[in-house]
Amino acid sequence: MAAASGVSRATVSFVLNDDPRQTISAATRDRVKQAARDLGYVPHGVARALREGSSRVVVLNLDPGLEGHYARSYVRGLDAELADHGLVLLVRHGRHTARSTQQVLDAISPRAVIRFGETYLTGHELDDSGGGWRDGLAAHAALQLRHLVEHGHRRVAVALPDSDTPLAATRLRFTAQAADTLGVPGPLSFGTPLDRAACASAVEEFLAGAPGVTAIAGFNDDVALRVLTALKDLGREVPRDVAVIGFDDNGYGAYVSPALTTVSVDAEAHGRLSARLALGLDATGLRPPPAHVVVRDSV
Repeated sequence: MAAASGVSRATVSFVLNDDPRQTISAATRDRVKQAARDLGYVPHGVARALREGSSRVVVLNLDPGLEGHYARSYVRGLDAELADHGLVLLVRHGRHTARSTQQVLDAISPRAVIRFGETYLTGHELDDSGGGWRDGLAAHAALQLRHLVEHGHRRVAVALPDSDTPLAATRLRFTAQAADTLGVPGPLSFGTPLDRAACASAVEEFLAGAPGVTAIAGFNDDVALRVLTALKDLGREVPRDVAVIGFDDNGYGAYVSPALTTVSVDAEAHGRLSARLALGLDATGLRPPPAHVVVRDSV
């Protein structure tokens, strides 16, 4: 490649490794990259990892129950930012133990390992883009509750999935804090089984014990859609009898009747921020767009 592009081997190395400490003209860079394409050059990943001390792979651990629109947009942002810096994203789904994570470290020596929702799961309430009240889960939970309160609902319940999710306790805590700020009672909560008949029974039993509840906030859209179906099976009219709002717009809420009001969060900026923090890069200027309520018919 050095011979084909008319430069030194060192210059080729600097260009291919995108060394920020070297000042190389755009024309020279283009000439080297064109030579690489013409000659079919492909970096040797193992050799590069040995030289650099780690591979150019970043691992994201995604726990069960955290998939959804937020996770998908987060992964898009994370993947795009890593690609901009010549790295590859590997997403691991499922439950992750210390042993299984160590096996990944031993096998591929990743540049970094990120746990999706780490800020939320550790309970940190940051003021910026973590789990905080400006751009994070706390702000999003407050937005969901505020929409119900603004429509006259003071007694609200949170519907949770029946499976264990690491965010349930954090979510309930944030919603309770938002309720205190809004001057309404702290929300009650109940589980929603996946089975249709069982979910209807659970909703019926809960409402019988909490007759003052006039609105239900779903943990996510999947749960909110279960609640909508259960209320329909029970002969309850939404939103006249009980209002329902989802969370993390999965797109299906627009196709039911009544259409599901929900909260939409674009997390691409969160993903890009995580990538830069993992790589030790400047994260200035990366502010996520604010979450917003998708107004439909269920509230």
